[in-house]
Amino acid sequence: MRPEWFNLLEQVSGVTDIDGTGETLEAKRDRLLDLLRDCGRVAVAFSGGVDSTVVARAAQQACGERAVAVTAVSPSLASGELDAARDIAEQIGIRHVVIRTDEFAEPGYVANAGNRCYFCKSELYTQVEQRRDELQVDTVVNGANLDDQGDHRPGMQAAKERAVRSPLLEAGLTKADVRALARMWDLPVWDKPASPCLSSRIAYGVEVTPERVRRVDAAETFLRETFGLRELRVRLESNDLARIEVPLVALPVLVERRADVVEQLTSLGFRYVTLDLEGFRSGSMNAVLPIEQLTLPTGTPATDA
Repeated sequence: MRPEWFNLLEQVSGVTDIDGTGETLEAKRDRLLDLLRDCGRVAVAFSGGVDSTVVARAAQQACGERAVAVTAVSPSLASGELDAARDIAEQIGIRHVVIRTDEFAEPGYVANAGNRCYFCKSELYTQVEQRRDELQVDTVVNGANLDDQGDHRPGMQAAKERAVRSPLLEAGLTKADVRALARMWDLPVWDKPASPCLSSRIAYGVEVTPERVRRVDAAETFLRETFGLRELRVRLESNDLARIEVPLVALPVLVERRADVVEQLTSLGFRYVTLDLEGFRSGSMNAVLPIEQLTLPTGTPATDA
């Protein structure tokens, strides 16, 4: 089953009023480029996902050699993501720097409450701030877009505290706009599924450890390679229970091969293996959070995926 944004993008081509506001994608693109030009020397928090790739591509066009893409590397980064980020940065032609972050040394991150992402983004932005002279940077920007305002994203508070800008959001681009712009620019990630950090697979309240995220990574790699899946999650619940989310059309295949799946995941250290009959959905971990935790005390939306 294809996501709705894919169906939408098939209906549009080139310059279009993609979100019904009366403003063309071309106008939003130009505003994005103007915003980045005004930022001076720019560092893009670059994961290699579609949002940060569009920002990096725009920064390269707007700022040229004054732009740099910065990728954070830690145990929470899924296998293959760093290589993919390097490849796309090379294709864009933007300078690329890798920074080793140490969010696992932060007790608030390891505790894995509803604001875990705040500590992760704080670590990244702090490291970039400390390297401003080395990186030759005036402004740090991220890939948050207009749709992220209504999501559970504690990292937005970290960005606010450190004056990190969100040019996609400022330019009024929605997620559908971002994907359409990526397609217009022939970026290969235009239809890449969301790929949040591995720590987002750990149930809130269960400590995040390098060993646990490694198990999740190995399990997802196995399922992806064995069944050819693009979108899936292996959620680690309490008592080392693995809750597998895949698109509904893939459920019968995994049920048929359940013995292989159970054998592989238990060999990785999971005690129990379950298949979520509701299927794949981003942010399912957030369903357990009380409503008061979905917004930080500051009023800034606190995502998990």
